[in-house]
Amino acid sequence: MNRLRQFSLGWLLLGVMGAALAQDQAAEAAQQASTTAAAAAVATDQVPPVPDFLEHLVDATLEIFDIRSTDNTVAHYVIAALFLVAAVLLRRVVTTLIFGFLKKFAARTKTTLDDKLFPALETPVASFIMLTGIFAALKVLKLTVATDRFIGYGSTVAFSLVVFWGLLRAFDAVLDHMQEIALAKQLGVAAFMPWIKKSLVTIFVVFGVLMVVQSLGFDVKALLAGLGIGGLAFALAAQDTIANLFGSIVVAIDQPFKLGEVIKIQGNVGIVEDIGLRSTKLRLIDKSLIVMPNKMVAAETIVNLSRFTGRRVEQVIGLTYDTTATQMEEIVAEFKRLILAEPEVDPNSVICYFRDYNASSLDIWMVFNVTDPDFHRHMALRQRINLAVMHAVEARGLSFAFPTQTLHVASLPAGKSGG
Repeated sequence: MNRLRQFSLGWLLLGVMGAALAQDQAAEAAQQASTTAAAAAVATDQVPPVPDFLEHLVDATLEIFDIRSTDNTVAHYVIAALFLVAAVLLRRVVTTLIFGFLKKFAARTKTTLDDKLFPALETPVASFIMLTGIFAALKVLKLTVATDRFIGYGSTVAFSLVVFWGLLRAFDAVLDHMQEIALAKQLGVAAFMPWIKKSLVTIFVVFGVLMVVQSLGFDVKALLAGLGIGGLAFALAAQDTIANLFGSIVVAIDQPFKLGEVIKIQGNVGIVEDIGLRSTKLRLIDKSLIVMPNKMVAAETIVNLSRFTGRRVEQVIGLTYDTTATQMEEIVAEFKRLILAEPEVDPNSVICYFRDYNASSLDIWMVFNVTDPDFHRHMALRQRINLAVMHAVEARGLSFAFPTQTLHVASLPAGKSGG
């Protein structure tokens, strides 16, 4: 009985000691967990996070293989190698099979936009796949805090740049397609497409850089405020340049002329050779070159001599005063018939009348519209009509009048002579 009591008392003491030891171990474990959490919090504040999709990809992969070790094991290195191999294989599949199919599909479509868009996106997509494999492999491995910080910054910059690179190449392909359409349809904006493209691409690149800087944790607002003050000073110092730039924008919107057209501006007649951001160049009739600032071009009246929808002819034929009334009626009717015989003349516009008794001629007024605006064909038509008029006048024995004066001298009385 005493032995039984001693045995029971011994087990009771062992139980109390075990409970105390377990309680101490639990407290120590809690303290270690708290310390680990605090260190993790500090590390989280110091290390930039990698993109969310990459975090989920790595976590899902480690969970599938049931890897929970906090140190690098053989499994970690194997999975990292698998990410690299998978990225290489996937890149090959995407570039060879998927983009190969898309290029063949684009070749069968009527539009040429997809022919430019798919090749432009191929390299950025392949780069995105390789970056995913590289940073996923690095994320699997347990590295130092400094290395994780470097990887965090590197992944943020790399993925941001490759995404903006793809968008930029797509944007560039769309602008090239728009330029081709403008050239094919001979739109006036085609001459401005190169600098429009440069301006839009520059804005896009600046926006992309600011987004990358913002993703790295820098204060973009302060940077923009500093640029705003500097931009104001620059604007004040470059007023003429900015005025010329806005003048070129006005010319691009209004499209009063395009390359190769003949215009008249400020009394200068010439062919438009170049339309730039600052100035417009005209090749004058004497082959000299005149460079006009775009602010002046936008403010002046421009006569476009290459955009006739038709041409109007007004001409006066003067016959001598020995022409009789009958001959005048016949020649006026003949002139009208000759004009109407030309197919390029609008018959509803023909006017032909004996109009004036001029000082030295009897004037016949002829007016008609030519439907063809081409200058050379217009001049050929006028030549044909002029020659036909000359033949008609010669056939009737009439004469063209020219400025003359007839002096009538009264005879002197008999017996008087001039002295």
